[in-house]
Amino acid sequence: MRIFKKIFSVVSLIIMTGMSNNINAQQATENALNQKQQSLIGIAVYTSKGDLSKLKTELNLGLEAGLTINQIKEAIVHLYAYCGFPRSIRGLQTFMEVLDERKAQGIKDVMGAEASPISDERSKYDRGKAILDELLGVTQNSTQSGYAAFAPEIEVFLKEHLFADIFERDVLTYSERELVTVSVLSSIGGVEPMLRSHLNICLNVGLTPVRLQQFIKIIKLTDGKKEARAAQIVLDQVLKNSK
Repeated sequence: MRIFKKIFSVVSLIIMTGMSNNINAQQATENALNQKQQSLIGIAVYTSKGDLSKLKTELNLGLEAGLTINQIKEAIVHLYAYCGFPRSIRGLQTFMEVLDERKAQGIKDVMGAEASPISDERSKYDRGKAILDELLGVTQNSTQSGYAAFAPEIEVFLKEHLFADIFERDVLTYSERELVTVSVLSSIGGVEPMLRSHLNICLNVGLTPVRLQQFIKIIKLTDGKKEARAAQIVLDQVLKNSK
C-alpha cells in the first residue's frame, strides 16, 4: 500500500508538472506577437530603410503567414506618412514584383477586404481628433501648444489626413497600424518623442509589455543593435511611467 501511494504521488506530480508546462506554454503563446504581426514589423523596417532585397523576403513571409494582399498594401501606404512617398512607392513596386513572381509559380494569394465606406458625417478634423483621443485614451485639450501652436496647419494636417484619412481605414486594426508606426519610427531614429507617444498608444490598443519587448528583439534582428538600443531606452521609460 505504501509503495502504491508513492507511485501515485510520483504520477500525480508528473501530470501536474505537464499541465503546468502546457499552461505556461499557452500563456507565452498568447502573450507573443503572432507571425502576421512580426511580418508587419519586418515589412515596415525594410520599406523605411529602402532595403528592397530583404523586403522581398519579408513580403513572402508575410503572405505565407496569412497577411492578405490588401493588408500588406495598406501597411506600405501607411508608411508614407512617416518615411515619405519615395520609400512607400518603392515598397509598393517591390510588392508588385513579389506578387508577379508568386503568380508565375502558381501561388494564389488572398486579396482580402477593402476599406469600409466612411459614413461619419463629421468633418475630417473632428473625426481625426476623435480617433486620436481614442488612441491616446484621453480627450485632448483644444488649446494648442508647442509645434501645434507654432505651425497650426500641421496640426490640422495630422488630424484630417493622418488620423482621419489613414487611421480611419479599417483594413488594418489600430494595433497593427501602431506596430507599423513604431517600427518605422525606430528605424529612422532621432524621433524619440514621437516613438514614446506611439509606444504609449500601443499599450492603449492592447499590445502588452511582453509583446513590446518582443518588438524590440525583432527590431534588433531587422534594423540593428543601435536602433534596438535606442528604442529599448524609450520603451523602458514608457513602461516605467505606465505603472
